[in-house]
This record gives sequence, structure tokens and C-alpha cells, in this order.
Amino acid sequence: MSLFGKSILIFAGPLYEDLELWYPKIRLEEEGARTVVAGTGERTYQGKRGYPLTVDTGVDEISSEEFDGLVIPGGYAPDIMRRSARLLQLTREIFEAGKPVAFICHAGWVPISAGIVRGRRGTSVGAIKDDLVNAGLIWEDSPVVVDGNLISSRTPADLPQFMRALIRALEAS
Repeated sequence: MSLFGKSILIFAGPLYEDLELWYPKIRLEEEGARTVVAGTGERTYQGKRGYPLTVDTGVDEISSEEFDGLVIPGGYAPDIMRRSARLLQLTREIFEAGKPVAFICHAGWVPISAGIVRGRRGTSVGAIKDDLVNAGLIWEDSPVVVDGNLISSRTPADLPQFMRALIRALEAS
């Protein structure tokens, strides 16, 4: 199977984790998906490791109906991205539509603020475990956790498992 005809939204913000944005973007495109990187206002961002990114659009310019799934990279960006009411609304709408929502590392802050983790299983980098648990997530220390349409991983080292799970979910949807 392939992902031709699928459109995947990827959020970006200042000091995003370079590998957690670029690896999913490139893998999804290799599988035939169209990716759209949306920011919260700026046209360009620097990654934590210095890799530059020019976004395709802003979160205010898009609709959740356009997308078959969402990838939220980590880094320091999620702490800034979760301050955008529109970004949180898009996250909730994609989640509530039953489409895959994939987050990795520190990106769990966005689903926390979107209010979609209570009673669900997931994982993250250890640094935000308490935040997720306090928001009601049943936290596991695993390379990838799939709970319905919620897909989560811990760190860039888990990207192969993260992407296999996301691609399977997108193919099935």
C-alpha cells in the first residue's frame, strides 16, 4: 500500500526538534503522501540543531478537513505552539474525526493543552511524563504506543517505530 492521495499536517514552531519534523516529513513523502507544514505566524523557524524551515502555511489558513492525519514534532516548539488556540482547535478536530494524531518527545504538551489525552495510553520523553500523567494519560515507557488514533513515541531514537505505526494507521484510515 501507499499513501498517495493522503494529506498530512505537520506543526512547526521555534526550536522544533529537527529530526522529529524532517524524518516524518520525508518518510511520508516517500510513501506518496502530501505534507503541509503549518506554523503559528512566522514564515521560517530554526530547529533546535539549527536546521532552517520555511513553513507552507499558517494554522489560521487551513481547515482540519483538508488532512488525513497530524504529526506534532517535539523540541522546545510544543511549549510555544500550545499557546495557539487555533493550533489546539485543529489538533482536537483531527483527533475527534478519528484521524491519526502522532506526537513525539516534548510534543505531548500540545495534546495535553488540546484536552485529548485523558484516559488514553501513550508515551513521551521522560521530562514531560508527569505533565501527561497529571493530564490523565496512562503513560508507558515504550518506543511507540498506539491507542486508537493516538500514536506517541519518546525520542528521535524511536522514529523508525513511530513512523511504521503512523504509516500503518494512515494506510488503514
